[in-house]
Amino acid sequence: MEEIITLDYGSGGKKTSRLIEEMIVPAWDNPSLHELGDGAVLDGGEKLCFSTDSFVVDPLFFPGGDIGKLSVCGTVNDVSMCGGIPKYLSCSFIIEEGFKVSELRKIINSIKKAAESAGVQIVTGDTKVVEKGRGDGIYINTAGIGILKYPGLSPKNIREGDAVIVSGTVGDHGTAVMLSRSGMMEGNIKSDCAALNHMTDSILSLDADVRVLRDPTRGGLATTLNEFIEGSKLGIEIEDGLIPVSPAVRAACDMLGIDPLYCANEGKLIAVVPDENAEKVIKAMQELPEGKNAALIGHVTARYPGKLTMKTAFGGARILQKLTGDQLPRIC
Repeated sequence: MEEIITLDYGSGGKKTSRLIEEMIVPAWDNPSLHELGDGAVLDGGEKLCFSTDSFVVDPLFFPGGDIGKLSVCGTVNDVSMCGGIPKYLSCSFIIEEGFKVSELRKIINSIKKAAESAGVQIVTGDTKVVEKGRGDGIYINTAGIGILKYPGLSPKNIREGDAVIVSGTVGDHGTAVMLSRSGMMEGNIKSDCAALNHMTDSILSLDADVRVLRDPTRGGLATTLNEFIEGSKLGIEIEDGLIPVSPAVRAACDMLGIDPLYCANEGKLIAVVPDENAEKVIKAMQELPEGKNAALIGHVTARYPGKLTMKTAFGGARILQKLTGDQLPRIC
């Protein structure tokens, strides 16, 4: 193959076939993909979960991950938060003319590793090439299908007194991408990009009456918690001193003038559970590498209906609104 992607690779002709058959199929090898159809026939017959997402991160490669890993983990996690067991992904590329084949190969291999780690198969996809200056390198779209194993998860299930748990330190992904983009990358701040399907399966199998799960991506922890209680007669109260934030991320956020509670995460989840079950859910999270810093950060309350409040270290409280504007553009 050539060193860069040309418009010919998106023509549907010989070069398109070569790209698919020499790079993509060998990397993501499975029987369904070998059919080379625009769709795939899959085993099923049960109630399904389905999700789709597009990835436009800048830069494409960042500490702890890249656009390929992100595209797998993001969709796997969305299916998992529905109570599903992810099984199959589609993966489509929009590639800009002139994109380096060596970088595409890295992305394809990263997708392979992430899919293998999550235990999912990429069974269909598509590739388009656009003229130089119209694609910003590469965009990826993935869609995911999973078997619904744990039905009924919803913010509507939340009850007064429920515990609010986060599976680890917040703000890692958004901070890592922002520092990498700005050229100020220092220290050991890495994206938390990870598939969470093993964690969700572990905690949902506990019979802990989990009310809702959500991965706090764009908008971060504070925005996601606000979404839980919008229009509700209940509120959520969290405590500043209980929220896990790594010292490096906190220092970087102070330098950049951003709040880690609104920074994107790509390998963390929020769980709302009955307070009496919080300890065993946290313990189950902490047994996995992605959940080693899991913590109880607050409770559902009727004191401030529809509001997210945070107790500060000084004994006061402040209201946390949903993110307005775009604190970190192009973080996923």
